[in-house]
Amino acid sequence: MGFEKNKEATASSSRLKPPPPLAREDTPLLGKSSKPLSSQCKTFANVFIAVVGAGVLGLPYAFKRTGWLTSLIMLFSVAALTWHCMMLLVYTSRRLKSLSGGGFSNIASFGDLGFAVCGSIGRSVVDILIVLSQAGFCIGYLIFISSTLVNLFNSRTPARLGSQFFGFSAKSLYIWGCFPFQLGLNSIATLTHLAPLSIFADIVDLGAMGVVMVEEVMVFLKERPEVQAFGGLSVFFYGMGVAVYAFEGIGMVLPIESEMKDKDKFGRILGLSMAFISLMYIGFGLLGYLAFGAETRDIITANLGPGLISSLVQLGLCINLFFTFPLMMNPVYEIVERRFHGGRYSLWLRWLLVLIVSLVALLVPNFADFLSLVGSSVCCGLGFVLPALFHLLVFKEEIGWRGWCLDVGIMVLGVTLGVSGSWYALVEIFSVKV
Repeated sequence: MGFEKNKEATASSSRLKPPPPLAREDTPLLGKSSKPLSSQCKTFANVFIAVVGAGVLGLPYAFKRTGWLTSLIMLFSVAALTWHCMMLLVYTSRRLKSLSGGGFSNIASFGDLGFAVCGSIGRSVVDILIVLSQAGFCIGYLIFISSTLVNLFNSRTPARLGSQFFGFSAKSLYIWGCFPFQLGLNSIATLTHLAPLSIFADIVDLGAMGVVMVEEVMVFLKERPEVQAFGGLSVFFYGMGVAVYAFEGIGMVLPIESEMKDKDKFGRILGLSMAFISLMYIGFGLLGYLAFGAETRDIITANLGPGLISSLVQLGLCINLFFTFPLMMNPVYEIVERRFHGGRYSLWLRWLLVLIVSLVALLVPNFADFLSLVGSSVCCGLGFVLPALFHLLVFKEEIGWRGWCLDVGIMVLGVTLGVSGSWYALVEIFSVKV
């Protein structure tokens, strides 16, 4: 009798599914399969998904501020430098894994690499920058959503009705309207149900970019506004911040590389991906500026004329960024829960972070200015300074004086761009508020 009860209990427990694993910083956007080996095409798609985001929508405004020729040079330069720094992470990780003893075999993320090279200090610095960058992306999403909805539904209403409602601006109402729904979405502990939204987001982005580019070509052929090639030194750092933001995706490089079947070809596939993305960015930004000239808005979709297609494109972008928000916040939750809640799921921590992100989005008036600030202050350190520093520390006895000069030069450049770009972005943000 006891045997039968034990047998029933065992069978019952075997039918219970284990709880879904919590999201981690190194969780790939397309998810892990039972055989974590990606083809070259899937690796290309993973890189594309990791890099391309809402930052592309601020590129035409950056072209307007810095000049079209300056922007072309900046985008190509940032793409090449970003590819080089991504490969520095890959080389550093491979070297540590090849060392005898197998003590570094578990490097699966940027934070793991920071810990392997610099101990707990290295992981802490990487964690802080990842939290700031990912949260910054989500703040940008809320700014875009609220600004776009204001442009769609409030631009034609009388000022006394469209700008204020019981003391709240239209922008703040839309942000607070998103808040309770984001609390629900961000309560999901696993990426299983969220990862497909990343693919949907990029499909919508590509479709929207195609529609916008067609509109831009038609406007350019009709209007041909006056444009400038150079915008001056002061806005150069501003434009660099936007460009760095647009190419940010370095945190996903190591997980993507670890899943590739033919790792010897990863550098070539990564280079092709970055070249394709940079050409797409240049075409989108240049056409936007050529079409609207001095009238180019900080979010290019705000330049689209009235009409059903235009409204659907803008609403589609808002919807995909709305659902991408919890996906981009998951690395933040993984880090914060690991440090402050023993790695266990914490609902109140997640809700608190969503509240903080929403409050910051209320305070920033301009989408492109915020892109520049995040790109300069956080992404320069994460994308340029740390990869060069980790590579130098691991390969310092082998690379010779040229390698030393290159790594140190990248670090100096990253710090210079970070400080200067952050200063100019803050000046723009506060000048708008004044």
